This record gives sequence, structure tokens and C-alpha cells, in this order.
Amino acid sequence: MKENILVIVKPDGMVKGHAGHVLTRFEETDLKLVGARVVKVTRELAEAHYFQLREKPFFDELIHFLMGDLHNHQDMVLAMAFTGEDAVKKGRQIAGATNPELADPHSIRGSMGRVTTKGVFENVIHVSSDTNEGEREIKLWFTPEEVALALFSVATSGHRKVWA
Repeated sequence: MKENILVIVKPDGMVKGHAGHVLTRFEETDLKLVGARVVKVTRELAEAHYFQLREKPFFDELIHFLMGDLHNHQDMVLAMAFTGEDAVKKGRQIAGATNPELADPHSIRGSMGRVTTKGVFENVIHVSSDTNEGEREIKLWFTPEEVALALFSVATSGHRKVWA
């Protein structure tokens, strides 16, 4: 089944120069890159991205992490939209387990991630957890004009295209 996912190289991955390697790992699959942009992460964007975790005790730390506050204010990330057969399963396999210490050593998180002495998971990337999240996240991080294929329904508002 064709699926769509968002992949983000987080601030820890950007600081360490892993963006190119992450892109290469995903392009080595049969997933198709349909959108990519460097984004300065605002608090509003970070909170919208992780809204489902807003009640968790670690929510604020997660927001600061994505905004780059824990990585010398590296507030830019690389956001990428991919599409293809079983994209969620393939993307999650490439990424590895959220905890880098438990991730397959050949995965991105297993080979590039770490757990800091303060217990913070520096796991380099985010990958959509399911198809619903993939759609929600791509629509959050990209406008219809920034995605090369028509992944979702689009409407016209004035002279602009918007997600329907």
C-alpha cells in the first residue's frame, strides 16, 4: 500500500552533519522523495508537531529539543516528505528504535544516536509513526506547492493552494 511519511533530521543530527547521510539512507530504498526544506523550528510548530504528547511530563523538554535549545540553538531541521509502498514500516526500520541504545546498530538511531548523561535521547531523526500521522505531519510542515506530487486533496483559496 502506498503511504506518505515525514522524516525530520532533528537538531542533534544537523549539528553533527548527518543530514546527507539520512537522505542517502532513505533514497537507497524505493521510497520517493517528494518534498524537502530546511525549517527554522518555532515553539508553535514544535508544539503542533508533538501535540499528542502535550500531557506527558517530558513535553516541554521535547519542544526545547526540537527547537534546538539543547544543541547550541541549532534551530533548523531538515524536513522531508517521502511516498511509497509500506513507507511507514520502511521508514521506521531505517530509523531504528527511539532509544538509540536499543536500536539496531545498522539503523540511523543505532549508529548515530546516543543517550546523554542526562538521559536525553539524541536519536537524530523523526519518522511518522503511521499513515494518519504522516498526512497530518506533512500538511503541518509543507504547503501543497512544496510537495512535488499531489499526495492529498488540495483546494484553492484566492491565488493559493491549501490542504483540503
